[in-house]
Amino acid sequence: MAFAEAVRVKDLGKLQGWRENALVGSGIVTGLAGTGDSSTNRAARQALSNAMSQFNLGVSPEQMQSRNVAVVMVSAMLSPFSREGDTIDITVTSIGDARSLVGGSLMLTPLKAANGKVYALAQGALSVGGYRYDANGNVVQKNHPTVGSVPNGATVEVGVMATMASSRSELTFVLSEPDYTTANRVAEAINNKLGPGLAQARDASGIELSVPVIYQDRMVAFVAQLESVMVEPDRRAKVVLNERTGTVVSGGDVRISKVAISHGDIKVSIRNETTASQPSFIGRPGDGVRTALVTNTQVNVEEQGGAGFVAGGNTVSDLVQSLSRLKTPTRDIISILRAVKAAGALHAELIIQ
Repeated sequence: MAFAEAVRVKDLGKLQGWRENALVGSGIVTGLAGTGDSSTNRAARQALSNAMSQFNLGVSPEQMQSRNVAVVMVSAMLSPFSREGDTIDITVTSIGDARSLVGGSLMLTPLKAANGKVYALAQGALSVGGYRYDANGNVVQKNHPTVGSVPNGATVEVGVMATMASSRSELTFVLSEPDYTTANRVAEAINNKLGPGLAQARDASGIELSVPVIYQDRMVAFVAQLESVMVEPDRRAKVVLNERTGTVVSGGDVRISKVAISHGDIKVSIRNETTASQPSFIGRPGDGVRTALVTNTQVNVEEQGGAGFVAGGNTVSDLVQSLSRLKTPTRDIISILRAVKAAGALHAELIIQ
């Protein structure tokens, strides 16, 4: 398999110790136009009562009947080098029975990490990429109106500084996708550019680095040079199939043995027809006579035309092009690729999503 184009070491992984931190909190969205949580939602009433008590308004949860508020969960990711005063994006999701968060504004909400400490405070007007409107039993909805976001909606109160190294003389670079060949190439490229013996691949993902003495007090300058090293990474042959969307993604050079495929085109149609059974006699019906809805289901299975025959080429790309010329549907192509893999002719990892 041909090597990939050279990329920076910076794009292949990160230094050990660099990680994002998940933050979460529970808050209230206000200002909704009657699309918030219902009056039967005890969590919403209790949360609103607690919020009012902070402003010296003693209103019991039983007296809260507003549909303009919704209880939500707020989540965010804290970067490894966040400092006090930085802003981060937040995601707001409804946890009650609110119909829509459009037009709402999040009240001040503390965001905690897994250790229970507050690291950021979130608030602001929500941006919702959808809507829901209903009247007289008619509903019009687009996307998910119960999920919104606030760009730069949280302010970091406690900074997090990731450790760059366990000591001034050693670093560990971790690949995003572990691979022995790529790890060895990264180590060789670093040694060729920064000096022999500085890097050594310990396993498929970790490359240990010895920091030269002249850089031990200038670690940032050393890491900057490290990130600019160019490497030709290796890659595993993979074919990704998404049955929900009918998507097939693979490298153009993924190898496949010659194979003959016979695939019948079967069409299955299921139709439901609902009719109303209305009393047709003249006069006033009895108390037990009611209009009834009757559903009739029809299932039709048809096999159109004959079976197709395709001679596979040397790559998955050749096979897909041959199937496309026969106007084979994408979902049938997915089924064929799964069968080719089962037959041992597809020399790649098959990932089904």
